[in-house]
Amino acid sequence: MTIRTIWVGCAAVFLAASTQLQAASLHEEIDRLIAAKAGMTPLAPACDDATFLRRAYFDFAGRVPRLEETQKFLADAAPDKRTKLIDELLAGPEYPRRMEELFHVVFMERRGDNPEWSKFLRASFEANKPWDQLTREIIHPVADDANKRGAAFFHTRRLEKSGQETTDYPGLTRDIGRLFMGVDLQCAQCHDHLFISDYKQIDFQGLLTVFANTSIKGGDFPAIAEKPAATKLEFASVFKDVKQTTGPRIPFGTEFDVPPATGSAVALVAAALPAPDNRLFVQNAVNRLWFVMMGRGIIHPLDLQHADNPPSHPELLALLSREFVAQKFDIKWLLRELALSATYARSTEVASGEPPPVELFAIGIERRLSAEQLLRSMLIATGDPAETKDETKLVAALTALRPKALKAFANPPKEPEDAYNTTVQEALTLLNDEAFQKLFEVKAASLTERLAKIEDPNQLAEELYLTILVRRPTEEERAEVGKFLTQFVAEAAGKQKVDAVRYLAWALVASTEFSINH
Repeated sequence: MTIRTIWVGCAAVFLAASTQLQAASLHEEIDRLIAAKAGMTPLAPACDDATFLRRAYFDFAGRVPRLEETQKFLADAAPDKRTKLIDELLAGPEYPRRMEELFHVVFMERRGDNPEWSKFLRASFEANKPWDQLTREIIHPVADDANKRGAAFFHTRRLEKSGQETTDYPGLTRDIGRLFMGVDLQCAQCHDHLFISDYKQIDFQGLLTVFANTSIKGGDFPAIAEKPAATKLEFASVFKDVKQTTGPRIPFGTEFDVPPATGSAVALVAAALPAPDNRLFVQNAVNRLWFVMMGRGIIHPLDLQHADNPPSHPELLALLSREFVAQKFDIKWLLRELALSATYARSTEVASGEPPPVELFAIGIERRLSAEQLLRSMLIATGDPAETKDETKLVAALTALRPKALKAFANPPKEPEDAYNTTVQEALTLLNDEAFQKLFEVKAASLTERLAKIEDPNQLAEELYLTILVRRPTEEERAEVGKFLTQFVAEAAGKQKVDAVRYLAWALVASTEFSINH
């Protein structure tokens, strides 16, 4: 079965007049379908409150919760406190900044920064711009709107040439397909894909016809120019000397008529690609948002949608797609429903034996923290609470350390950040870099200074673990902290309690537990 066949068969589903759930909310339906697929595989229990709090803060605020936020949540006995937390974070001022940072990495894959692009993303998430509109504005950026023109950075950064290199039009074409339709057509540029029967050369070439006619327009902000596509593109497979032609088209869709001299092929793609009846576009959107919240796509890898890589939960993917369309591509609505599900709240701990297959979502999946999440959390956990609440001061500290953080904790440019792998660079940076070591020095109101004043080892351990790991220490950990403090001061000549506290804080920040969303 080909993508074209599936497309026709599903079109009626996506265009249904009403898909509002009647008997249950979406998050309840998610859990029903996950449980049904799991069958006899036990589902992990819900994570504890501390874990849920940390998870939600990372997902919606992009940082570790502060000590007072943790203490307040853990002391709250209200049965609906998790729902209230989700709603507060989604409505809070940090949500747009978190989404800006997240989707900057998703769309640009560490290719660089641009203030107009950042402004565009921030404004989009402040307004809760629908996914289809966001996509349309990125694919066809306009220069006459100061709040939207930064979207062109998606194009201009990819169109920049280095030295004598030719402009990477195929790379831009590939990324449009990957990021907005979940299909990586790179290997179909010169011939039909050798291993994925759905991916045809004409689909790549049709999209290339559009973006090979774009260029960077000079100016004070990102902007692109477009030459009219006056004739169809002629191409041939490297395996068959048979000439083919195509006009502008989106993958697996109908070919557009070659636009007149005043027309825009980019505008045609921007109108047709992010459409409710484009199944691949809709599925890519919900699959990526599911990945953000759950740690793995229903279709995985994210950019390999095709008949031979079916979704782990077809009915669930169809449900999410229908409801996302019905809600007019409301990103915040879908994220809230995912966060309210029991699937999102599952513990990542394995009770006994081997963990269940990750594609069942029967257990929580540990997720990578971005360089931005890690750096902001390090500053908040180790710094003066008053200063880290001052956004101006916090941003200044973040800006100073960001180049080092990206080098240590981020992937190289053009590599998706969709998996967690510890690196030697990360460990060496935390161990040896002077700038990161300074985070643990004794300064007024810093974590080290505050903890060193606590005389009771149990109380010290409690505040240390709640501040950095957002959980209370186990009895064994409390005993280890007390033992280390006593032995360190007794055995290390000239050393003080504050030095021991500094080492303890560093050890927790450098731990794997701190560096993942679990």
